Amino acid sequence: MLASEVKSRPVYAVLEPDLHAASNIVVCDRAGAVAVVEMLGKVGAEFANKTTVLLCVDDYPDAGNVDLDVARLQPARTTVLPNVNAAAAALGERLFRAQMGTRIYAAGAEPLIGSVVQRAMRFGVDHLSVRAEHRGSLKRRVQCVHCKGLIENVMASPVTCTHCGLTLVVRDHYSRRHAAFIGVCVDAEVAGEVPEQVPFQ
Repeated sequence: MLASEVKSRPVYAVLEPDLHAASNIVVCDRAGAVAVVEMLGKVGAEFANKTTVLLCVDDYPDAGNVDLDVARLQPARTTVLPNVNAAAAALGERLFRAQMGTRIYAAGAEPLIGSVVQRAMRFGVDHLSVRAEHRGSLKRRVQCVHCKGLIENVMASPVTCTHCGLTLVVRDHYSRRHAAFIGVCVDAEVAGEVPEQVPFQ
């Protein structure tokens, strides 16, 4: 579980099945698939049969691992998607047709979780009702507050903005609207005075 003193920083728990949900939509990546398998192991076939899993495969080294995870996720209906953006779009399509009582889950890296929450909020879903578990990579999506550009797969701070070139310190402040952490120019007062890069923990 990731922790921070910053109130906007998301806090995640372990995925828990909602046994009263009419249907379930789960979005996960490779690491998140392990959490989904563990959740499905707590329940019977009835829950799994009303569960759709959207599995992102952009972090898979080879197709064989995808097939193995899809097999492990049975009997849930599993759709394999190439990346987080495709998974968020597929979630949107399902939410457009969803009935009352649909529960949304997200498991994996924070950019995936953030994208799921962001898309769900567009359909009027409260962010607190999305059940999420962080698994795997500590990578973040970062928004530069100066040019508003989004930087993907950031693993340490400070980082160079790929849009405007400023060196940014990555804050724990998080924007659900942008599904991103905030990056602020680190050497605004003394140009070139940049601290040593520190990986996220």
